[in-house]
Amino acid sequence: MLGISKNRMPEGDRLFEDFYVFELLQTPRYGKIVAYWSLGIFLAGIAFLFLPWQQNIAGFGQLTALRPEDRPQKIYPVVGGRIEAWHIQEGQFVNAGDTIARISEVKDYYFDPNLTDRMASQIDAQGNAIGSLGDKAKALDQQIIADKAAMELEVNQAKNKVEQLKYKITIDSANLVAIETQYQNAINQYEREQELFKKGLTSKTDLENKELKAKESTAKINAAQNKLATTKNKYLNAVLEVSSKRAAYMSKIAKAISDKSATLAYVNENEQKLTKLQSELTNVEVRKANYIIRAPQSGYVVKSLLTGIGEIVKEGQALVTIMPENPQLAVELYVSANDVPLLQRGTHVRLQFDGWPSLVFSGWESATVGTFGGKIAVIDYINTKNKYRILVVPDTETENEEGWPAALRVGSGVYGWAMLNEVPIWYELWRQLNAFPPLPMEGSDYEGKKDKVEQMEYDSKLKR
Repeated sequence: MLGISKNRMPEGDRLFEDFYVFELLQTPRYGKIVAYWSLGIFLAGIAFLFLPWQQNIAGFGQLTALRPEDRPQKIYPVVGGRIEAWHIQEGQFVNAGDTIARISEVKDYYFDPNLTDRMASQIDAQGNAIGSLGDKAKALDQQIIADKAAMELEVNQAKNKVEQLKYKITIDSANLVAIETQYQNAINQYEREQELFKKGLTSKTDLENKELKAKESTAKINAAQNKLATTKNKYLNAVLEVSSKRAAYMSKIAKAISDKSATLAYVNENEQKLTKLQSELTNVEVRKANYIIRAPQSGYVVKSLLTGIGEIVKEGQALVTIMPENPQLAVELYVSANDVPLLQRGTHVRLQFDGWPSLVFSGWESATVGTFGGKIAVIDYINTKNKYRILVVPDTETENEEGWPAALRVGSGVYGWAMLNEVPIWYELWRQLNAFPPLPMEGSDYEGKKDKVEQMEYDSKLKR
């Protein structure tokens, strides 16, 4: 009756056949199917969580050139002016040195068409003036030499005169001594003659002769004394004349030296003026050469930033933009500052370019279609709005790696992701939910630094 035995009673079978309600009490067949499918999906989901997943760091950016000289550049005129003619059109290819445009002068200082000739004449005149001043300085040098020679000659002559007067003083002094002796003898003879005259032993005539000789000796001695005094005065005057001649010539020489110094100072001043004129002439010539604006390198004229004829362009104002020919392309990606320590040069990167359709599975590189390979070449050291810039170049070392499309243009948008370690899907989900960073690749600089820090901490603990 309960359906426990396999050998059912015929009456029970008739009950199931007679009453439809017994059929409703049985489990429907499609319910079992749903249960089996649910169990299978659950087991498949559990198995799916253990599939390998490659961690990655994603970033958005654009195409650029690896070298600065290959990036789009603006051409700036060195001098301001008025646009007189254009020699290019947008989209045109130009070689380095080709004429882009021609401008004319707008400053009144440079309006004179003969400005360079006039400045050249001023330079010649200034050079001639400097030459004349140089000749004057040489003449002053010769004058100084001649004055020194004349001073030596006249000073020596004056010194010789001093020596002569010194000898003459000696002679006059000896002559005075002789005359004084004669005077004393004459006085003595006169006194003796007086004694003899008083005794009547001599005549009055002899006495008068002796008196006359005594007076003549007195006159001689006075003359000798005057002569000696005159010679001494001449000697003193000769000594003063030596100093006077030396001082006169020294003053003359000093004036010549002063004139020479003033002349040389004026020469230096004129040389400065000459240098300034030469610099101004060179500046004018270079300025005229800059009226022709030329292409700094080969490339395509992308856009003209000024239009028309007669428009005024200022110094440092961009005129046109040129895209260099055949730039070495690179991808400029911006990644989070938290992910930069996990990256290093040479890390493999997958790229998705705008305009090239692709099917992306960032964690399954083998299942991704339409992407292109690259590797990190540069990692910036400057943080820009909590983002770091990395430059990615084509990966030419990996075999069977498809090259980047030839039709890529600088400025196109790019989405890329750097490949890191493989982990189970459940771990990646758990990491994403907890906002943990990815694991660094084995052998990376980040791991080396981390191991070094841990070793230093362990050593410090041992020292304690």
